[in-house]
Amino acid sequence: MSTGSVIAIDFLIAVLAAAGWLGGGAAAAARRRPVALALAAFAVLATVARAVTVTMLARAGWWFAAEKILIAAPLSLTAVVVAGWRLLKARGDIRSAAIALLFAGYADSSALLVTVLHGYPASAGAGLLAVAGVVGATAVSWRLLGPRPSRAVSRTTLAVAIVALVAGTGLAAAPSAAPGVPHQHEQGAAPSVGETDGTPGGKRFTLTAATATVTVSGQRVAAWAFDGQVPGPELTATVGDVLEVTLRNKDIARGVTLHWHGYDVPNSQDGVPGITQDAVLPGQEFVYRFRADQAGTYWYHTHAVSDIGVKMGLYGVLVVRPAPASGVDRVIAAHTLSSVSLPEPVQEPVAAGTPVRLRLINTDSTTHRYALAGTPFQVAAIDGMDLSQPSTLTGTAISIPAGGRYDLVFTAPATPIALSVDNRVVYATGATSAATSGWPVLDPLSYGAFAAPPWTRYDKEFTLVLDRGLDLRGLLPRYAHTVNGAADPDIPPQVVHLGDTVKFTIVNRSLVVHPWHLHGHHVLVLSRNGKAATGSPLWLDSFDVRPGEVWEVTFKADNPGMWANHCHNLAHAEQGMLLHLMYA
Repeated sequence: MSTGSVIAIDFLIAVLAAAGWLGGGAAAAARRRPVALALAAFAVLATVARAVTVTMLARAGWWFAAEKILIAAPLSLTAVVVAGWRLLKARGDIRSAAIALLFAGYADSSALLVTVLHGYPASAGAGLLAVAGVVGATAVSWRLLGPRPSRAVSRTTLAVAIVALVAGTGLAAAPSAAPGVPHQHEQGAAPSVGETDGTPGGKRFTLTAATATVTVSGQRVAAWAFDGQVPGPELTATVGDVLEVTLRNKDIARGVTLHWHGYDVPNSQDGVPGITQDAVLPGQEFVYRFRADQAGTYWYHTHAVSDIGVKMGLYGVLVVRPAPASGVDRVIAAHTLSSVSLPEPVQEPVAAGTPVRLRLINTDSTTHRYALAGTPFQVAAIDGMDLSQPSTLTGTAISIPAGGRYDLVFTAPATPIALSVDNRVVYATGATSAATSGWPVLDPLSYGAFAAPPWTRYDKEFTLVLDRGLDLRGLLPRYAHTVNGAADPDIPPQVVHLGDTVKFTIVNRSLVVHPWHLHGHHVLVLSRNGKAATGSPLWLDSFDVRPGEVWEVTFKADNPGMWANHCHNLAHAEQGMLLHLMYA
């Protein structure tokens, strides 16, 4: 059973335990003794079951069980002791046990809320707020159901609740001691390469961002587009070219930028508003300039209000080839525009024996499943990086995370082939059909020829625990996607020095997938869930961290600047799951 499954089961059991105690309390108040005793027994069994799931989570990693052990376990144990003791004494009127059973329900409910609203790391503030909630709710129930407590008990209870509430709120809302993230003009811009004038192979492009209406699969769809098309124009270059791209904004009110996803450009060209540049507002323009020294499949998109802008269509493809293409070389970028799936299906006859390269890109915020039927193939590259000795695959599907790219290569057979995305054929060489839904999915960590990591000592190590929680540090509370218990802009930056070898441990204790993306660098995958990578060295810029997973990755700090490091489900990033890697 996966850790993600245990997280979900533990949550369900916690809900059932709290419901059992609360239901038992309500039944006791209504003098329904058999129902109250049955629900109390059910709650005890659920508590025992939860002890098992929490133990399993603790074995998977302290990250998954911290608040459950430090806060939930004491509250649950107190609930069992108080409710059990009172039930043993309530041999006559079961109603006398109602407050104790409700107290147990409040205790388990507060513990559950700590997980839902606070998560990792466990803190004194969260514990105090949980205690305040239990004491306050119990006091109210006591006054409503009786017998009323004495004045001294009432005052003591009120004092405990107030002190716990004030202290817990103060600790939870305390500002982070992390240094602020400076704007680019404060830290100094990284240099870009020289002008394209006189540079052999220099290439210039102009992209104009504007609102538009585009036709997709026969439907007229409102969009934000580069040059009036979705996706935007395909930008191509040969290794060694200097690219100069002028971005103009016609009427996108909230501004646009260009982020070169997966391309390790100088920091000043990375296109992150507020960090490397200001957003380009209507009537303005910005010129990006960098040398194309990485061959491979990449893409560009706006990083200004990106969760809306990319979804609306402000994205396009960047392909850098080591030499002019030979054979058939096609880009297939999966996207969802106003609930309409892109790309539109294409059928292209290809002569048998022709070398074919299909460049698959996922520009959505969620994972897509690809399947190539009708021919053996190899995965030649992932995220623009060539793989070592990739083996030939048949009957195998490909799972590509948000932002990720896979290059498939094969020799065209005499019979038709078909590429599908989520069981929808998007590219074929003739009329064909194949059932691919039952195919196993390739695990890239065990694909290709293994080579040992280039270093085994790390100058800096960081742990990122991904979760959800209530962010109290802003003007208004919000339910945020968090990293180590904080949300952007309150997540401390990760500070490195030029030349450092850096290791990230990325832990997902939430119930949703987080596709992780570090700007300006590719990371080498070391392990997943404690199991070392055994395939070709896997240098990625986008990878899915699924619920309960723990990834270890490493990279060399060789590209100075201030870099975004975030979930590429762009709605998650907008809701707090974004931090920064900063060179000292």
